[in-house]
Amino acid sequence: MAHLHLRAVQKAYNSVQVIHGADIEILDGEFVVLVGPSGCGKSTLLRMIAGLEEVTAGDVEIDGQRVNHIPASDRGLAMVFQSYALYPHMTVYQNMAFGLENTRMPKPEIDSRVRRAGEMLRITELLQRKPKQLSGGQRQRVAIGRAIVRDPKIFLFDEPLSNLDAELRVAMRRELAALHHEIGGTMIYVTHDQIEAMTLANRIVVLNRGRVEQIGAPLELYNRPANLFVAGFIGSPRMNLLEGTVVETDADHTLLRLPGDRTWTLPFGLDVAPGISVTIGARPQHIATGAPGTGDIDVVVDLSEQLGGETYFYATPPGPGGLPQMTVHELGQHTVARGQTLSLRFHPEQVHVFAADGGILRHGPGHA
Repeated sequence: MAHLHLRAVQKAYNSVQVIHGADIEILDGEFVVLVGPSGCGKSTLLRMIAGLEEVTAGDVEIDGQRVNHIPASDRGLAMVFQSYALYPHMTVYQNMAFGLENTRMPKPEIDSRVRRAGEMLRITELLQRKPKQLSGGQRQRVAIGRAIVRDPKIFLFDEPLSNLDAELRVAMRRELAALHHEIGGTMIYVTHDQIEAMTLANRIVVLNRGRVEQIGAPLELYNRPANLFVAGFIGSPRMNLLEGTVVETDADHTLLRLPGDRTWTLPFGLDVAPGISVTIGARPQHIATGAPGTGDIDVVVDLSEQLGGETYFYATPPGPGGLPQMTVHELGQHTVARGQTLSLRFHPEQVHVFAADGGILRHGPGHA
């Protein structure tokens, strides 16, 4: 296990700045996930940690030692790639043993490590097969096993499950979580899939355009997003967001004007002046439905999804103004027809409010 500290790390390719001063501390034994949309810099950051990319500015420290100019092979890290990167002409055993053989480790120790990793990953019966004889999930287990046998200071995973089908990704997530619990190693995992981030991580680092937006435990980010980007990115389905302008506000209420000359009275005050633009955020499960005219906003149902134990429907406010489609999640089975008009009532204790620049103005008191 190891302690990693990134101090004001930057990465630029000529005049293009890719990483803007990342400050991240990862403790011994943590499972930290770097998450963000494609092109946000998460894989570049991981490659700088691994030593596969040079750091333009700032420091990468492992156990208090600055490693900026230490080659990747000497950092004591192990990386698992999206593409598996297995040698096709070697057996599973040979693939897992190859790196250890290059260090001239005694053969009995190599054999012990490979077989122990094989048992841990349930691939013992595959050790004499070649990669072409394996399924995608089996190949990924071999790639992980090759990392485990090295007993690295830190495990680095670069979107390792993205080539697997949906069912296998779910199974492999469970296995990775169990693996981390068993070996207790420090793990850094890159993904664009925020569900993977929520289910695997002790802490999540949310990246956007090369900047760290927020670092925290999964539920901390979900319940108390630092800004509009994190609120919209973390959570599936994503948070509903409505833009409006404050007409008046006091300690007990806020009157908003929405697109299409609609008004909406919120049962709480905001510390802003009239005329200020804000964005209201509410998650799909924090919205109740009722008969037309009984809630905050009337909508027309565009699509309903019955999933057995839960129902999702997507609905758009009628008329001019361009209000966005909203997503509602209800437990149980609900028959909602396309074209049906419903009224949505937002639970005020769960509503978030964001400023025009994306900063947080109000977390729902239910998330205090």
